[in-house]
Amino acid sequence: MKNIFKYISLAMFAGLLLVTSCESVELDLAGNPNELTPDQSSPDLFLNSIQTDFATFTELMSWNGGDLVRISYLNGRNYQNIANYAPAQLNLEWNIAYQGDNGEVLASGLEVNGILADIRAMAPVAEETELFHHTAIGQFIEAYTMVTLVDFFGDVPYSEAIQGDAETPILNPNVDSGASIYDAALQLLDDAIANFERDVVTEPANDFYYGGNWDNWIKAANTLKMKIYLQRRLVDPSAVDNFNAIVTSGNYISESSEDLQFRWGTNAVQPDVRHPRYADNYTPSGGVDYLPNWLMNYMNINEDPRTRYYFYRQVNAVPGEEVPPNEETLACSLEPTPQHYTDGGFTFCTLPNGYWGRDHGQNAGIPPDGFTRTVYGVYPSGGKFDDSSFKGISVGSGGAGAGITPILLASWVDFMRAEVAMLTNPTAAKDLVLAGITKSVAKVTSFGTLDSGADLSFAPTQGNIDNFINNIDTLFTNADDDGKWDVLAEQYFVSLFGNGIDGYNFYRRTGFPTTLQPNLEPEPGAFVRSLNYPADFVNNNSSVDPKPNQEVQVFWDTNPAAPTFPPSN
Repeated sequence: MKNIFKYISLAMFAGLLLVTSCESVELDLAGNPNELTPDQSSPDLFLNSIQTDFATFTELMSWNGGDLVRISYLNGRNYQNIANYAPAQLNLEWNIAYQGDNGEVLASGLEVNGILADIRAMAPVAEETELFHHTAIGQFIEAYTMVTLVDFFGDVPYSEAIQGDAETPILNPNVDSGASIYDAALQLLDDAIANFERDVVTEPANDFYYGGNWDNWIKAANTLKMKIYLQRRLVDPSAVDNFNAIVTSGNYISESSEDLQFRWGTNAVQPDVRHPRYADNYTPSGGVDYLPNWLMNYMNINEDPRTRYYFYRQVNAVPGEEVPPNEETLACSLEPTPQHYTDGGFTFCTLPNGYWGRDHGQNAGIPPDGFTRTVYGVYPSGGKFDDSSFKGISVGSGGAGAGITPILLASWVDFMRAEVAMLTNPTAAKDLVLAGITKSVAKVTSFGTLDSGADLSFAPTQGNIDNFINNIDTLFTNADDDGKWDVLAEQYFVSLFGNGIDGYNFYRRTGFPTTLQPNLEPEPGAFVRSLNYPADFVNNNSSVDPKPNQEVQVFWDTNPAAPTFPPSN
C-alpha cells in the first residue's frame, strides 16, 4: 500500500544533501537554496541530488508495479478506480522524474529538484570542465528514468522536456513516442559507456552506487540495454539477437558483487535516511503496510529459504487459523471464501503460523493491527530477521533501516536470460532459473547479520537451501511449457521483492505466471496496462489530454487487450 507521505523523508534527504554540501554559506543569494542554478552550485551537488532522487523515483515506481503483480499489496477491488493510481496520486513520481514542484514534498520544507532538471543543469558545466564520469552517471540515470516512465505511462515528454531558456521556456512540452524514447535511451547508454571509459582529472565527490568503480557502471549500462531489448522483443525482430550479443560479450552484471543498488542508512532525523519501507513500518504505532498473502503463501508452501528475511511476523497466530476469528482485527476471518477463490484453490484472508497479510485487492478499513500484521523484514528494508521470537517491532530495531533499493541485480539477469532461452531451449532456461535462485538466496541470506539481535540459528542451512533448489528443479522439469513459464515467473517475482518494476513489465510481456491470486472482486474490470497521466501534467499542459482509461497499452505491449490478457487479474 503506497503511502505518499513516507517519501517526504526521502525528499528531505535529497534536499539536505544539496544544502549541507553547498560550498557557499550565503544561501540568501539564491531565491530557493534547493533550486540552485549552475553558477550557484557545483556539478557534485547536482550529481548528489540526481542520485538520491533516482533512489526515490525507483522506490515509488516499484510500488506502482509491485502492487499489480502481488510483489506488494494492492488496495483496490476495481482496477480502473484504484486510489493509488488516481492522477493526483501520481504527481510526486512525475515531478521527481522531471522537475520538482510544489506538491506534497513541500510539507517537509524542502523539495526535490527533479532528475531531468538537475541533469540538464549539470550537463553544460560538466561538459565544459570535462567531468565525463559525472556526465556518464547522469546519462545512465536519465536512460533508466525515461524508459521506466514509458513502461508505466506510455508516450511522455522527452525531446521538449526541460528545454528552452529562462526567457522562453517550453511550458507545454509535447509527448514523444515510447519507441523513440527507447531509441534515445539506447544512445544515451552508448554515450555513457564511452564517457565511463574516459580519463578525468576530477572524479565525482560521491558515487552512491558503485563508489567509483567505472567498470561496474559499464556493466550496469550494458545490463540496462539488455533490459530494454528484452522489453521490446515483441515489436523488435532484432531485440533477442542484440540481447544475446551482450551476453556473449560477458560485459554485463553477472555476479552479485556487481549489483546496482542504493544503500540506505540508519539516521532517523534531520534527515531520515532509513529505507522508506522501514521508516514507514517500524514506528511507535506499529506497521503501516500490508504484505501480500499470495507471495507469503507461495514462499511458505515451497519452504523458500528467503521467507524469514522478507517477512517479520509480530505474532504466531492469525484469527481464523490458530485462534478464533476476530471481527475487530481481521473482519474477513468471519466471511465466507469467495466462490472464485474456492474454484481456483486460492488461499483467502488468513495464513497459518502468524503470517498476517492481505489478499490482492482487499480494500477494507484499517483495524487496530499495527502490532500484529506481518511487516517487512531484514531484506531489503533493513528490518528484523524472523527468528520466531514474536517480540514485535520498535523504532531502530533490526537493521535500523540500513537496507537497499535493488535496481539491477545479477540474479534478475539470470531470469532475463531464462526468458530468452524459453523461446527456443527450455532446458537451458531451467539452468538459468536455478542460477538466478542461487544468487538471490545467497544475497538475501547475507542480510541476516544486519539484525545484530536476531537468533540466526533459525537461518536456513545449506541443506535447506539445496532441498529448495532441487524441488524447483523437479517442478520445472516435470511441467509442460506453460508450467515451466509459471515456475520461471513465480521465482522471478520472488527474487524481485523490493522492486516491482520488472515484474509488472514481465507480466504484461508474457502473461505469466497464471497462478497469481486473483483480485478479491470477482469482476475487477480490465487490468491496468498503463497508468493515468498525473494530474499536474494534464492540468498544466495544454499540449496533452488525459488518457481515456488505464487500458491503453504501451508501445511494446502487443498482447491481446483485457480482459483476456493477462489471464490472472
